This record gives sequence, structure tokens and C-alpha cells, in this order.
Amino acid sequence: MITDQLKTLAKLKSQAAKLEAALEAQRPAALAALPAEYGFPDLKSFIAALKQAAGAKPKSKRGRKAGGKAKAAKPAKRKRAKVTDEIKAAVKAALEQGRKAGAIAKEVGISTASVNVLKKAFGLTKPRGAGATSPDPVVIE
Repeated sequence: MITDQLKTLAKLKSQAAKLEAALEAQRPAALAALPAEYGFPDLKSFIAALKQAAGAKPKSKRGRKAGGKAKAAKPAKRKRAKVTDEIKAAVKAALEQGRKAGAIAKEVGISTASVNVLKKAFGLTKPRGAGATSPDPVVIE
């Protein structure tokens, strides 16, 4: 009983494969006939009508039309903060008072990363781990 069903299934799969192959062979001719079937002289005008029906805007061969919406200007690139000697002195004094790098950065107007670089340059960082030694201070000019 099961073997009969398996044979029937194999036969139906074979028929389905043959039908798919026949459809694949017929598809190019059917697609090529669509423009004439809908009354269009060529493929280009048929595609243009399809795009219009789908709501696509036609491509403009000219530039932007007068009175068109202008693109928003890109914001200017942010200028990098200049770390002056006064800023270095203020950061060092604040670090020696035990203040946090984030608070110092906001007050002075530089990034937290810059504060941490200065902290390392001043030799105010703690070494990592039990066997670590303090690094030599980095010279920042």
C-alpha cells in the first residue's frame, strides 16, 4: 500500500517537473508578447507605463526644476579642541584635587579621552594588576 503511494508520488513529481520545464520554455515568449497584447508599440513604452501605474516617478533628463526643494546643507565639521597650556594646568589641578575625568572634561571643554591622555602624561594613573609598574610619563607638547 505504501509502495503504491510512493510510486504515485514519484510519478506526480515527474509530471510536475515536466510542467515546470514547459512553463520555463514558454515564459520568454509570453513575456515578449505582453507589450503588443496591451497595445504598446515597444517594450520601452510598456515599461514606462508599468512604472507610472506602480507610482514610480519618471526620471528627469534635466537638473532640478526651478522652485524645487533645495537639499539641506550639511553641518560644518566640528573643530577639534585645542589643548593649550592653560587647559593642561587646569586639568592637572583638577586631577590632583581628585575630581573625575568626565566632570573635568565638561568644565574645560575637551573630551574625556583627552583628559585621560593628560592624566597619563602627568603620571597620575595607577598601574594595572599586582605586578605592573607605573609607566613613564608621556610628553605632550
